Amino acid sequence: MINEKRLEQQLRIFERILHDYKFEEPLSRFLTSYYKQHRQMGSNDRRIASRLLYNYFRLGQGLPELPLFTRLAISELLCTDSPDFLTLIQPKLLPHTKESLEMKINYLDKEYGFSLNSVFPFSDRISKLIDLEGFISGHFIQPDLFIRIHSGQETSVKRVLDENDINYKEFASSTLGFVNGSQLDKIKSIQGKYEVQDFSSQQTGSLFKARADESWWDACSGSGGKSILLKQLHPEIKLLVSDSRNTILRNLDSRLENANITGYRRKIIDLTKDTDPMLGSELFDGVILDIPCSGSGTWGRTPEGMTSFSEERLNHYIGLQRQIIENVVKHVRPDKPLIYITCSVYRQENEDQVAFLETKGFRVEEMTYFEGAPHHADTLFAARLIAN
Repeated sequence: MINEKRLEQQLRIFERILHDYKFEEPLSRFLTSYYKQHRQMGSNDRRIASRLLYNYFRLGQGLPELPLFTRLAISELLCTDSPDFLTLIQPKLLPHTKESLEMKINYLDKEYGFSLNSVFPFSDRISKLIDLEGFISGHFIQPDLFIRIHSGQETSVKRVLDENDINYKEFASSTLGFVNGSQLDKIKSIQGKYEVQDFSSQQTGSLFKARADESWWDACSGSGGKSILLKQLHPEIKLLVSDSRNTILRNLDSRLENANITGYRRKIIDLTKDTDPMLGSELFDGVILDIPCSGSGTWGRTPEGMTSFSEERLNHYIGLQRQIIENVVKHVRPDKPLIYITCSVYRQENEDQVAFLETKGFRVEEMTYFEGAPHHADTLFAARLIAN
């Protein structure tokens, strides 16, 4: 039996948190801080509040004219088959809770004039190479957690997972997917034997094609996911990692150490400025440019991004990317590759920037989107370009 008073209390919690959230940090980080400041909230209230907030943001920019709780009810219908809050705030949706997502969308179109394309900001700028309907529909499903098991550890890691009754999907011998929230970090015996890395991010390694003793530069290394992937696929290369923030590089050091990767160089380099003071005329046999971007291909994990994104923000990233490209391309040895990567779905950050690279003396060897929706993963763009 539904406890209406309890549901009303949880709706008030949702409304209060939503009011307090100002989009100044990722929702996950904000909620962690919020729950620490409101320790009187029980674990169930925290869980329900998080569910309602994430589902609400999955509606993106759809049906903005409707009242708050009507939009929440619609997002609950699209993201779950649970009738609890619908009973209280929008009971006419109840007959549709068990329908397929496609049927729910069709019903909402007839009842409210709901357009799937309206959910995602600037959907008309999403690459034509992407299945638009499948991509946007995928945002109503929480993406999975993925790991890449270190070479030689596949059998032992899977055995421990089986012993602990943790379900997983196997995409390759070393790539496993889990329902998000699976607490792998609590299984101490497998720590250090895998990397948490999205499925699509793992696939970008197919474009590296490095050779032994080559010198490579991971120019925007961040926390090191691509660096680790590169070194584990091609352990004999020489590697330079760089980022503009020393705190990020310290985290990268820790991750590389845990992955037993040594013998690399690291530099603090601001790629928005001239790189000559830090690199001189140094040339590399390969450069990975996992460039700052809108992150629009990962908004399935951070759906609040769909609500807060703006034209100004998109233009900021486009300009920033051009600036970085100008400073990086001069360090690619002739006839060697530049691997351009984004977690964006916008043509202006991807195909248009590849066209810009062509004006800088590069030719496209491969260019693709790793579409995550069919696998409950992120969507990434990657291109392998060769310097003339």
